[in-house]
Amino acid sequence: MKKLRKLEVISLLFVVLTFLFAFAFYPDMPDYMASHWDAQGVVNGYMPKACALFLLPVLSLVVFLLFMFFSRADPMNENIKKFIQHYDLLSTVVTAFIFYIFVLILAWNKGFRFDFVVFLVPALSILFYFLGVVVSKSKRNYTMGIRTPWTLQSDKVWDETHRIGGRLFKMCAIISLFGVLLPIMAVWLLLAPLLFTIIFIVFYSYHVYKKVELKSRVLRYVPIPAKPAARRVKKTVKKKR
Repeated sequence: MKKLRKLEVISLLFVVLTFLFAFAFYPDMPDYMASHWDAQGVVNGYMPKACALFLLPVLSLVVFLLFMFFSRADPMNENIKKFIQHYDLLSTVVTAFIFYIFVLILAWNKGFRFDFVVFLVPALSILFYFLGVVVSKSKRNYTMGIRTPWTLQSDKVWDETHRIGGRLFKMCAIISLFGVLLPIMAVWLLLAPLLFTIIFIVFYSYHVYKKVELKSRVLRYVPIPAKPAARRVKKTVKKKR
């Protein structure tokens, strides 16, 4: 097994912390823990203590292992190496995000009361922003990015699609932050921009692909002047003189 990179070590630390918190708070948690909240921040779902405490730690571990595995096993591994720092950064942000959500759940079940949605929104905004950063820096691969049939066909299509996609995800992050000020609209401010971004970027990748394809066809059929013929004309002109 290859040595872990620095940001992978930090990601692993978040995973370990999540498990440590689960074991540490196990005796203090109720038999059934609040585990799900609706759009208004009201609890609408409960789980047995063992499931509620270890679901997110296990998820965190799975996410970490998947990030680690695909960065090494992707057939386009050489392209992932070109943005490996940003790849690992997203792994760290995701595991930190899971740890943060887990802490909120523990705090609520310990008796602290707060608007869960308001506390969730800033974390999602940060996640969207870093997703935009990583997307804009990514190179063509099968693991991470906007993987449509058209982006996977061409580096040019991939780069242009991800340049716009990165900006759109950052815009989603900024718009979603308004959910802190408008908790009633928080879910819509999260989902509407994200849904628009996903739909737009799929069709945009197709548009860029057709544009690149048309350009390549034009270049393929542009006639190139024959240089030998030009030389012959010059020789005949000299002879006439």
